Amino acid sequence: MKKLLLLAGLAFGFLTAANAATDPEGDNPLNQRATVLTRAMASKMQLDEGQYLKLKQLNLRMLSTMEDLKDRFAADPEIRDIRMAEAQTSYHMELALMLRPTQLTAYKQSQASMTALGLPSSR
Repeated sequence: MKKLLLLAGLAFGFLTAANAATDPEGDNPLNQRATVLTRAMASKMQLDEGQYLKLKQLNLRMLSTMEDLKDRFAADPEIRDIRMAEAQTSYHMELALMLRPTQLTAYKQSQASMTALGLPSSR
């Protein structure tokens, strides 16, 4: 009986591990953040499915790069900020190449409104 329970437990463990390995969404926080960000952007820019998938990969790559830069250059904020700015520039260039002109306009308008809302009043 003990052997049967042990075998069943091992089988369950292997199935769970196999399912986690084949599930690309998983519980990866970066993947979840990329999904949320991509959905928000897609609703504002009216992306088609192919663009959505490309944008999600681009967002995931950008978030991963930012996390990596934070870790690698934690001791040197000046270099970290420079590298982060370079990564953002690259992201915006790739995004601009992926979007149609009307979508790019919608993206820029949403960025401008978010920036305007995020700035404190100087009065």
